[in-house]
Amino acid sequence: MTLGLTTAGESHGPALVAIVSGLPAGLDLDREAIDRDLHRRQQGYGRSPRQQIETDTVEVLAGLRHGRTLGTPLALVVRNRDHKNWIWGMSPWPLEGEPEGKGTKPVTVPRPGHADLAGAMKYGLADVRDALERASARHTAVFVAAGAVAKTLLRQIGVEVDGTVVGLDDVERRVDEARRDRDTVGGVVEVRARGVPPGLGSYASREDRLDARLAAALMGIQAVKGVEIGEGFAAAALRGSEAHDEILRDERGQWRHSRSWPRRLSRSSSPAPPARSSAATRSATSSPRTGRTWSGSTGLPSDA
Repeated sequence: MTLGLTTAGESHGPALVAIVSGLPAGLDLDREAIDRDLHRRQQGYGRSPRQQIETDTVEVLAGLRHGRTLGTPLALVVRNRDHKNWIWGMSPWPLEGEPEGKGTKPVTVPRPGHADLAGAMKYGLADVRDALERASARHTAVFVAAGAVAKTLLRQIGVEVDGTVVGLDDVERRVDEARRDRDTVGGVVEVRARGVPPGLGSYASREDRLDARLAAALMGIQAVKGVEIGEGFAAAALRGSEAHDEILRDERGQWRHSRSWPRRLSRSSSPAPPARSSAATRSATSSPRTGRTWSGSTGLPSDA
């Protein structure tokens, strides 16, 4: 069984959409559980003003009947409640009358640290908004909704997945200090999977390597700039004899590793649980402080 995910939507458009394919028929979904994950996404310490504007809930347009999947593609929708202020600026079709609300003027000054400049150059855009709307981290909301569905499926085979911020107390202190300086900070999040069956993934080809697929999924999240599988970067400082992670058997005859720290992925397949991966995020580039850039309309230096 292979799940597929296709998403669509812009940050200030009407909604974000996810289509999940490959789900079996008869899987019971809990709308409140999906909404809890969406709510949790918005509760990070030092969250942005946008997180305070939105109150995300999931809608289902297809693939579900009376709470049970139909075995057909599942269509999920998360509405952008702030769209009411962008109806003219983010309308899919040309509108008559005078422009009103937000997004009525073209964005010609690409912001440092964002996808603005790359997107404008790649597609020859005169209005940077045509790039930044899709590149926005707002897009992660619909990934959370789809992930909640995937966790429900994994739970059927005894796999539990959870995530947490690493060093939360220190992160809160750093956030407070940066906020006083009108600045932002990054951090590290850790995801653990328990009950993962041995042999998930394959060493046979690189597209099937579990560690490579996990790394790609994490690096695809906005602002993630580093990924660690298991002990990852710490292993680079160890000698080979220290990193062996010897293979033993316990009193029940089950395989286990000698290391007490979170398990690495063995030869690109899953080991005995828990499996751990971490992602390092850069600081939010939508900072109160301005940065130097250039104006696409005037060709002159500017601040953004």
